[in-house]
Amino acid sequence: VDAVAEVKQRISLTDFVSRTVKLQKSGRNYRGLCPFHTEKTPSFYVFEDTATWRCFGSCGEGGDIFSFLQKRENMDFREALEVLAREAGVQYSPRTPESLKEEDRLNACLSLAVDFYQENLQKSHGEIAQKYLLKDRGLSQETIDYFKIGWAPDEWRILRNRLKEKGFSDEEGLAVGVLAESDKGGLPYDRFRGRVIFPIHDNRGNLVGLGGRILGDGEPKYLNSPQT
Repeated sequence: VDAVAEVKQRISLTDFVSRTVKLQKSGRNYRGLCPFHTEKTPSFYVFEDTATWRCFGSCGEGGDIFSFLQKRENMDFREALEVLAREAGVQYSPRTPESLKEEDRLNACLSLAVDFYQENLQKSHGEIAQKYLLKDRGLSQETIDYFKIGWAPDEWRILRNRLKEKGFSDEEGLAVGVLAESDKGGLPYDRFRGRVIFPIHDNRGNLVGLGGRILGDGEPKYLNSPQT
């Protein structure tokens, strides 16, 4: 079991959130006033079954125990992992992208893409994808969060720029299939554009690639990263 999964097993999200948010039982879940924006009517929910949280109010934020700590303390994922691993008594050696082994780097690169697309689903340009998922497909917000479904903006190099910012090379983006080679000899570009993104896992639960469904006109309707 990796450090992330072990932290989630050892620390109850409900207990962790309730240190700073007053929660009340609501069916199988808990709710309270959102700590990330001002409100009078509780719209912040913690879902025990999936160990996720979501604000259904004006901020629309959501995620797991790591994203909650990240937002609350304004820290990045690796900082949150260090804090929570220490609290949970989980062995974890902080590693920067430069020090990761090749396989770990590629896994981290693909995970970063998933997080990036999930983040973009919640932005204004992701509204078309939210409508498709919530209304057309009838998915709940809880399901969308659980499966980390995201949105790839219809831009050519927005993900590539994020990967570069985080220390990943074009070669690594190409290797995991989130970037594609330009047939005109230019810079690699984002493989997924204007698509709802579905992470793909193997039978052991490992993230192995991404699938994207285009909204509106365009071919192909479904596009997978090459590894899948």
